[in-house]
Amino acid sequence: MIGHKEHPEVEGIVSYANNCMVFRGLEELKDYTEQHPETTSKSTLFVAQTTFDMAEWEKCSDFAKKLYTKSKIFDTICCATESRQKEAADLAKGCDLMLVIGGRNSSNTNRLFEICKRFCEKTLLVESPDDIPDGLVHPGYKVGITAGASTPVSVIKEAATKMSEMNETMERSELNPEETVEMEKPVKAAAETAIEEDKPEETGELSFEQMLEDSLLTLNTGDRVKVTIMSIGATEVQVDLGTKQSAYIPVGELTDDPSLKPEDVVKPGDEVEVFVVRVNDVEGTIMLSKKRVDAIRGWDEIEAAVDNGAVMEGTVAEVVKGGIIATCKGVRIFIPGSQVPGGRDDDHTNLVGTTQKFRILEVNRKRRRVIGSIRAVSREARRIAEDAFWSTAEVGKKYKGVVKSLTSYGAFVDVGGVDGMIHLSELSWNRIRHPSEAVSVGDNIEVYIKDLDTERKRISLGYKNLLPNPWDTLKETYKEGDVAHVKIVKLMPFGAFAELIPGIDGLIYISQISTKRIDKPASVLSIGDEVDVKIVSIDYDAMRVNLSIRALLEGDQNTDTAYQSGEKAAEPSSEAGEKQE
Repeated sequence: MIGHKEHPEVEGIVSYANNCMVFRGLEELKDYTEQHPETTSKSTLFVAQTTFDMAEWEKCSDFAKKLYTKSKIFDTICCATESRQKEAADLAKGCDLMLVIGGRNSSNTNRLFEICKRFCEKTLLVESPDDIPDGLVHPGYKVGITAGASTPVSVIKEAATKMSEMNETMERSELNPEETVEMEKPVKAAAETAIEEDKPEETGELSFEQMLEDSLLTLNTGDRVKVTIMSIGATEVQVDLGTKQSAYIPVGELTDDPSLKPEDVVKPGDEVEVFVVRVNDVEGTIMLSKKRVDAIRGWDEIEAAVDNGAVMEGTVAEVVKGGIIATCKGVRIFIPGSQVPGGRDDDHTNLVGTTQKFRILEVNRKRRRVIGSIRAVSREARRIAEDAFWSTAEVGKKYKGVVKSLTSYGAFVDVGGVDGMIHLSELSWNRIRHPSEAVSVGDNIEVYIKDLDTERKRISLGYKNLLPNPWDTLKETYKEGDVAHVKIVKLMPFGAFAELIPGIDGLIYISQISTKRIDKPASVLSIGDEVDVKIVSIDYDAMRVNLSIRALLEGDQNTDTAYQSGEKAAEPSSEAGEKQE
């Protein structure tokens, strides 16, 4: 641990650690490492006292990274402390005299003193205004004032007032009685530019006391103020509040939307309104919240949405028992499962992280309860889309639709707010027994209006006419008597089906499979076999094709007679025809 052994924070951490070494800085760490080189190969954890000197800590962490090969380094210096130290260093660089106010036993105050001393040789540490020696300032001096986190505001004011009085006394002693020339007051305090207090008030410039008073603005829990975003860190956002205290917004207090990163919510330079969550006078920090202000505004907007029927938009945060939770304007909104697409029995986890539109059904601000409905919005949107559809629908018009459901007699397709049906016979050029053989739920397909019933609001859709007709392809590819190379796709007791071209299967009756008598097709053929066949007949009206292997084995001699006798012996007339089709 890098810090001071006597500091209460360090003592507390050491009491919990099994094996903890404390070093005041880089030199002590180097000495220990040289004396115990074996520690560089051990698993080591480095942390810092939260109020430690940032520059010295960075030196120690850089040294540890190079030598301790199995180390884990955590920057535990408080962001408020780091910010205060940086501001004090910047102030000291431009001052002739630095005044550090705070307790001599305060680690935070001592760090500020050490930092200021590096950049301003004339740096004084005082615990109260009484410790400020007379004659401290001289003509032309720029004086900077900083204070420890726990230094009371009243002590800082008294010190600044005493410095001003000392400056006035010094000015009077320097002026000759005859001189009437007004001179500028040189004291600069708390990082402010010199204030010319002897100019007329009508110039609009603030006095030193006024500027100091503004910089020591007192805030209380529950106040709402505007701040400027300074920097964005991993765990908190630093802001400029215009007060002595360091102010920050924890990342968890930026927004209720878990999908957003801090960089997506605010950027350096943004001015935002925040809510004061906690004021820590001991540490000199103020914790703020942006999402609470957003929630207050959000409640107003959501209550208004109930009256005016406005559609709200939010992000689904989680799935809970009975529905989902969405966040909108910083307010958590419960949407029952019955008001979510798919209903209460559906799994809504796929909605988490998505943006949804909904209407507000009920608001109880006292109980912090809001109930919304996604279906109310979707129903209205569907009604509008339905009106638009019927106003332009006509027979023959084409639409892009989504298959919503399948039944034994056809498929229902959403064509933009309205569902139409494709009859089973319109789904494919081939005869199929169920719509699932041609389409699946969720498929995007192109359809056309085949018939309209405006009174009953029913739509008959066509589909297969927009697809290539495989029977037209067959006419261009094969004719009766041709030999084709086919693939066996199905075996039945009365024969085998073989794919002639995509979309058309031909039937090889059992009597046409072999020159010998067989009991079943499976004794000669297997699904997936590729064989040569002769096309015996093509019936375009009935959409049937008969094939023969036997005709090729025996030649063309008696083919027709053999086929006809085999067909009569093997075909259970109606079933075979249906299977082929």
